[in-house]
Amino acid sequence: MQLVRQNEEIAVKRSRTRRARSRRRTAIRAAAAALVGCALATGCAGGADDAVRPAAGQQPLQAPPARALDAYATQLKAQQAQRAAAARRWGLAKVPLAAPRPPARKPVIKARKGFEVDGQEELGLPPVFTTVPTKDKVVFLTIDDGAEKDPKFLKMMSDLKIPYTAFLTDAEVRPEYDYFKKMQATGVGLNNHTLHHPYLPGLSYARQKHEICGMQDVIEKKYGKRPTLFRAPFGNYNQDTLKAAKACGIKYAPIWNAEAFVDRMDYREWDRDIHPGDILLTHFRGREDWKGTMPDMIRMLMKYLTDKGYAVARLEDYL
Repeated sequence: MQLVRQNEEIAVKRSRTRRARSRRRTAIRAAAAALVGCALATGCAGGADDAVRPAAGQQPLQAPPARALDAYATQLKAQQAQRAAAARRWGLAKVPLAAPRPPARKPVIKARKGFEVDGQEELGLPPVFTTVPTKDKVVFLTIDDGAEKDPKFLKMMSDLKIPYTAFLTDAEVRPEYDYFKKMQATGVGLNNHTLHHPYLPGLSYARQKHEICGMQDVIEKKYGKRPTLFRAPFGNYNQDTLKAAKACGIKYAPIWNAEAFVDRMDYREWDRDIHPGDILLTHFRGREDWKGTMPDMIRMLMKYLTDKGYAVARLEDYL
């Protein structure tokens, strides 16, 4: 009988120990979940000091097994503290929102209705589009030509982890190829915007092909890879443009649905607003053309997007 009681006492102690361990694991998971939920929301209190959101353009840390969740939560909090500090340093009142994980299954990209040319589908021509089909509340920042080469802009975008896509014109890039090599090293895609930025529909097929294929050659020589994205200067094109682009290895010809300046936004749509998947255009410009600098433009744009609940995603991740 005494042995039975001893066995029962041992069983009770073991049961209590298991329940205590289970409660600790549950508490750790709840704490980590609260941190992650706060990080992925629009901000726990809406300010840079207390925001713990993952960096735009970075994927949230993946939660490890329960025994390491406390370390994970600490790491996530430290990462977001650094992010908040960068936002303050660059004059942003709020930390930019995080883009969700890129879709495993990429959306089907077709020419926007009304933006097709004759033989668009039959000839398999690169689609011209202004918006990527997605339900994610993201937009895609694209920057054209390469005239302004502001080192502070590179530093700002790197610190804030804001993704963007560049469309380069050789006549503007040529004086400082290395500037864009530094940009490429941070993960920015360098794409085709022709050699000299002409009005392409006014040129013959042969001259259009020279402008596009010639820029393909420049980008491959200077940056090691032929791009598959092309943007027609001024957003103007015809069938010959897209036929030449296809012959040069181009798969997509995105234009834009809204444009950012240092002091305003311009829109293509009647509602004068942005929408999930919109492609945004801006330019490499400075005080000679704007009422401010590229960092000033980014401050304006990120406040606008964050206030509307949008994150910036990388265009190439959705194509």
